[in-house]
Amino acid sequence: MEQAGQKHTNIPENPMGKYVKHPERYKFIDGEWWYYYPKNGTSISSGNHTRERAETLRKRFNKVMRVDGKYIPRSHPLHKPGNYKGFTDAAFSSLQNYETAKQGQVYVLVNPAFPGWCKVGMAVDAEDRLKQYQTSSPYRDYELIKAYDVADRRKAEKFAHDLLAKSHERKGEWFYIQHPVATSILELPMREYQ
Repeated sequence: MEQAGQKHTNIPENPMGKYVKHPERYKFIDGEWWYYYPKNGTSISSGNHTRERAETLRKRFNKVMRVDGKYIPRSHPLHKPGNYKGFTDAAFSSLQNYETAKQGQVYVLVNPAFPGWCKVGMAVDAEDRLKQYQTSSPYRDYELIKAYDVADRRKAEKFAHDLLAKSHERKGEWFYIQHPVATSILELPMREYQ
């Protein structure tokens, strides 16, 4: 109940909503919510601003993609704003980008259950692919040895498979070769696919 002389003000909700991490840095001034940067911190990228409209900050955050808490740049072929557990989740939410994206990685991984064998495969993100393999092993013992960033992961993987198959036994994407030998064979040719 209002008392005599009390001003009634309707302050709208902060546009950052549940994403407010430092509420003490937000102030409602002149009909707008403002975020005040810490005196010892930086603002945006220039470092010259002392404050920014909360609405502008919210719009910037709405364009961010994170996978397993890790920031993913907008240049990534599967970029789609949001928070995802893994690239598979992101890929299925943006399946069209996944099908047409060429960029990615060719990787070499091993598992001690298969001594002497290396798997050479392709993925948008080799670390994410490793997580998928770990779910099929009760010991979570797959190890990513090397990941090569390439402009066209399908072409680069085919080249790697053909190159290794010339001199080593092959079963699908698995090659009977010690991983230091595999990576030394692939190191220079994979640079041409960057």
